[in-house]
Amino acid sequence: MKIKIFCDIAELSQIKKFNKKKIVKGFTTNPSLMRKAGAKNYKSYSKKILKVCNSKPVSLEVFADEYKDMKKQALQINTWAKNVYVKVPVSNSKGKFMGKIIKELNSKNIKLNITAIYSAKQTEQILKLINKKTKVIISIFAGRAGDTGIDPVPEFKKSISLARKFKNVEILWASVREPYNYTQAKQLGCHIITAPPSIIEKIENFGKSFNQLTVETVKAFLNDSNKSKFKI
Repeated sequence: MKIKIFCDIAELSQIKKFNKKKIVKGFTTNPSLMRKAGAKNYKSYSKKILKVCNSKPVSLEVFADEYKDMKKQALQINTWAKNVYVKVPVSNSKGKFMGKIIKELNSKNIKLNITAIYSAKQTEQILKLINKKTKVIISIFAGRAGDTGIDPVPEFKKSISLARKFKNVEILWASVREPYNYTQAKQLGCHIITAPPSIIEKIENFGKSFNQLTVETVKAFLNDSNKSKFKI
């Protein structure tokens, strides 16, 4: 199965660059990436992103923590462009499952990217609430799970299996740590992987032999040694 690569970035110059790449099929953002990119006004900055990328899917996240405000933001974000996926966390900062808002937005045929997911149990909770026609991305955070010493692969396998009955649902490998995660996600049967620009550039260079890598590594050691003028 083919896996789609999304670029996880909010910086406009990088979005302009990576939007031109055929390998990149969409973009994901979050409030942290927006802040890092220097966004001051969420709406106006998001619209700048959508002006650059007007055909590929773009996930824009709500940042409210309570149902009422989250719903208000989600409905507004959904009007900004046809290629928008409204990104909603699976729970709020208090650990409350956001099933009510997920079900309501899905019933209004709003495309969703449900984020901050770590377990197949959470995936199952979501699938029980959604219809089988409106597009939904389920973003599972592999890297952050791995940071705690937990192997995320079993949760992906279970989630992918659960989602098979839903042709409108895509499982996304999020929180990438290294280019090899692309190979892992592909082998598992994930529909999408989202990665920062630095990782995508390395994925583009896949296919080098071990001999090539050895020569490149030794050349780098030699160049640094020469620049440092080491002597023994």
